Amino acid sequence: MAEQRSTVSKSSSCRGVSFEIKPSQENLFNVKHSFNNQPNNSSGRWVWMPWSHPDPSKVFPFSAALEKSLSRQSSHFCDLNEEEEDDDEAEEMVDIEIQNTEKTSIPDPIKQTISLRKTVKPKQSRLSVILLDQGLFTVYKRLFAICFTLNIVALVLAATNHFAYAKKRAALFSIANILALTLCRSEALLRVVFYFSVKLLGRSWVPLPIKTAVTAILQSLGGVHSGCGVSAVAWLIYALVQTLINSDQTSTEIIAVASAILALLCASCLAAFPLVRHLHHNVFERTHRFAGWMALALLWVFIVLTNGYNPANKSYDKLKFSSLIKLQEFWLTITITFFTILPWVTVKKVPVKVTAPSGHASLITFTGGIKGGLLGRISRSPLSEWHAFGIISDNKDTHFMLAGAVGDFTKGLVSDPPRHLWVRGVHFAGLPYLVNMYQRVVLVATGSGICVFLSFLLQPSKAEVCLVWVARGVEENFGKEIKEMVTGSRNGKVVVHDTAIMGRPNVAEMTVDAARDWKAEVVVVTSNPEGSRDVVNACKKAGIAAFGPIWDS
Repeated sequence: MAEQRSTVSKSSSCRGVSFEIKPSQENLFNVKHSFNNQPNNSSGRWVWMPWSHPDPSKVFPFSAALEKSLSRQSSHFCDLNEEEEDDDEAEEMVDIEIQNTEKTSIPDPIKQTISLRKTVKPKQSRLSVILLDQGLFTVYKRLFAICFTLNIVALVLAATNHFAYAKKRAALFSIANILALTLCRSEALLRVVFYFSVKLLGRSWVPLPIKTAVTAILQSLGGVHSGCGVSAVAWLIYALVQTLINSDQTSTEIIAVASAILALLCASCLAAFPLVRHLHHNVFERTHRFAGWMALALLWVFIVLTNGYNPANKSYDKLKFSSLIKLQEFWLTITITFFTILPWVTVKKVPVKVTAPSGHASLITFTGGIKGGLLGRISRSPLSEWHAFGIISDNKDTHFMLAGAVGDFTKGLVSDPPRHLWVRGVHFAGLPYLVNMYQRVVLVATGSGICVFLSFLLQPSKAEVCLVWVARGVEENFGKEIKEMVTGSRNGKVVVHDTAIMGRPNVAEMTVDAARDWKAEVVVVTSNPEGSRDVVNACKKAGIAAFGPIWDS
């Protein structure tokens, strides 16, 4: 056994899925081996599924013992949040299975595959992957740094009497930052921005570096949102300090309201801090929403009070609308209010049909077709929480959402399927929508991440796509309907790897091979943080542009 351990290849894991870093060339589960058996043409339909593989010798019927040692219970949903088996127990389990099968004749490829599971990489927390492994100089963090630096430079100039306008109107600069962060999160506005980006740049003659740069910026606008949020707090602190220094020019009511706004903004920033947001997402969402609403209401009070206060007689004059509309603060706050209310105007309760192919996922059916690449939000209680899912549609009569049973909400869809759900009428554009900007794209999905890409197979798309889907128990976990959508497609090529039958692949190498074979301009992946990071890094190392979900997508 000790001798066998010494030959084990290094591997990393993606939520229970073993990714071999240096796979054995003799291993019949080697990704390159599988891809090299595919037709080398670059057009037409290409479906590779375990139940229709042209060479049955590449698929081994595992015994129950071997299947248990090779595949954990994880269904490999991209957003699965179940606790995995303890690494020590997993290694011990493999050892027991090998001991029990040493006296039997096992094909060498299966022995090699079993040995791969014995080297377990120290378990990483998802938070460390999200914050550190995605890089210290990501576009998101660069945008944050740019916004925050520009504001701090202006603030320092104001404090040192080199920017007189900002010194007198510090509150205005705080409100301007609040407007900027609101626009960066306006799904209606971003839908328009994404549409024109695709319309203008989705042409063959536009250089690829420009397309990828725009994609990276649009995907990372959360960096502007968070940078402006922190800057708004800094400007408001400065404004309050200035007010307290010149307290004879203002009233205690104005100071109290400004202090309350500052407290609410600080609460929102703290709730959005990655440690809180990741571990207590409902706390983050509700704090962000209700604190934001209260701060906006108090902002209107602040504007009315400051406009009506007369420092000469230390009293409030009668409110005059004519003087109010001359204030820049007034128009900025009007705009903030409009974009804050806009998504709630479209909220409605709609009938749905929820089916559960397995205890691991639910398929939600809505009426009406939706364009490919869009996402939607649903809720049982609209004031409490909202959940975003990719939309599957042929853009005709219906559309679907595939929800992996991960948290309380998604598990409730399986155990207690609703007949009605609250939805937002404006479906928002995300990274998948930008696929239309390119000519040839490889889409990579693990588990329920397939949902946002299926529309590109069901309806015409500007891009020629090759879909790579890695999942466990495709029909058992996702249902016959999803399987038929994948296998019945005539748009692009499809590669499905069922880990329950074919074992755990190296998704990163599989993606690189698919991108080279497809001559793809870009790769778009939807997986959990660690899986997405591995795929993106492997593609970039191979000189292929790649994008995956970021923690603040």
